[in-house]
Amino acid sequence: MPTQPSADGVFTTSRLFPFTPAQVFAAFAHPERLGAWWGPDGFSNTFEVFEFKPQGRWTFVMRGPDGTHYPNDCTFLEASPQRIVIRHVTAPHFTLTITLTEADGQTRLDWRQAFDDPRVATAVASIVVPANEQNLNRLQAVLLATGASSASQAEP
Repeated sequence: MPTQPSADGVFTTSRLFPFTPAQVFAAFAHPERLGAWWGPDGFSNTFEVFEFKPQGRWTFVMRGPDGTHYPNDCTFLEASPQRIVIRHVTAPHFTLTITLTEADGQTRLDWRQAFDDPRVATAVASIVVPANEQNLNRLQAVLLATGASSASQAEP
């Protein structure tokens, strides 16, 4: 697990999930599922707008364990079963690309978070690196707890 971004301000990680790509995709496409795992440990979400489609808006407030509210405004640039691209419009500015690839009945999830300013990426590395891993841990827990629901429910 890299502890610093690349020179151009990009964090990458990947994870193999014992679920189909359709099951993992459904955890992104359904707001109630996404809200259950999005963010680092101890955070919760209130979604205000969730338009899971290309050019769709996603506005939400994350609440930290200490009660602090963190407003977020995003745009889904892509929302396909193979690739989800999210543009974080509020500071810090970044583009998150999530790629889902079938791998022997499982799903390889590649997570690429590209900050607009590499200096900002370096400054927030101590927060972003563990938060991204916690995010994927929470995704795994939700998938396990729900039995990942059936692939027939993958469409939003």
